Amino acid sequence: MLRTALRAEAAPITVRIAGALVGVQGLAGLVFAVALLVRAVGVGSKAGGPLYGEAAYFVVIAAAVVAVAIGLVTGRRWARTPAVVIQILMLGVAWYTIGSSGQPVAGTGVGVLSAAVVVLVFTAKGRAWAIGEWPPGNPES
Repeated sequence: MLRTALRAEAAPITVRIAGALVGVQGLAGLVFAVALLVRAVGVGSKAGGPLYGEAAYFVVIAAAVVAVAIGLVTGRRWARTPAVVIQILMLGVAWYTIGSSGQPVAGTGVGVLSAAVVVLVFTAKGRAWAIGEWPPGNPES
């Protein structure tokens, strides 16, 4: 069972599209980390110390998101659950961005992207793939 979960199988197009969208989120996180590093260098070594730590934190998180995206695109079933958890967290970020931050355009974009990923991985084909019944006629199903 574990061996099948770790093995890559051809994922439906909906799952691969969801993986690409998660990859966009991960790359955005890496861009944000680079922006923090640029700001830290501009501020100087004493005042920029916390910014270096924050940038390192975002690099680790963004790298994990990119790994999940690669997992979805390449058909790794383990990547589905982390992708859904990431999207639930991002929906909270979208809610905060729309409301408290007063940036409805950015928040709506994040929310729509996150909702799209959730819908794509929970399509009938995505669910069949997640439980090992994809592609149709799979001998393991």
